[in-house]
Amino acid sequence: MQDIFKNSLIWIQSLGPGAGIAFILLYILACVFFIPGFILTLGAGAIFGLFWGFLYVSTAATLGATTAFLIGRYLARDWVSKKIGNYPRFKAIDEAIKQGGWKVVGLTRLSPLIPFNLLNYALGITQVSLKEYFFASWLGMLPGTVMYVYIGSLIGDIAKLDIENHVRTPAEWGLTILGLAATITVTLYITRLAKKAL
Repeated sequence: MQDIFKNSLIWIQSLGPGAGIAFILLYILACVFFIPGFILTLGAGAIFGLFWGFLYVSTAATLGATTAFLIGRYLARDWVSKKIGNYPRFKAIDEAIKQGGWKVVGLTRLSPLIPFNLLNYALGITQVSLKEYFFASWLGMLPGTVMYVYIGSLIGDIAKLDIENHVRTPAEWGLTILGLAATITVTLYITRLAKKAL
């Protein structure tokens, strides 16, 4: 998969002015088809630099997440319900969203323990509104987007992207700790809301 993404990014880089649009479309497809976008995010930094890479990834990740959300809500609701039926954590998140709305969505976006692509579909069957979902997702994804695009911009060459042998930087460790703190916050918040409901 890593080589496919590298080759796709090299092709995108060769497109000139259309590269940004091609990148956004590829990222949206990755979100819809449950393909992790980590290497694409790093690649955006390598191809486009920090500013444009951040702009393209932020746009693409938000549009991709929203596309999956809409598919989960309107086209694949039964399939998503069956898939997440085995995950009690998602049922708890749904209950928390009823009371906490966009705040819960934003916090789940910071958590490294909740799978990004599955979360997109799962949130589609919750009661969160599209507007709240869109803005909370965008906001919650900003810290990770900035960090990974920045790391990609430091790499500067797509051929040097090597996810399998990647060593975490202090910034990545910091974001991981932030994400774990967000996970704990979400868990405590959901527990508190559940106790209130009971």
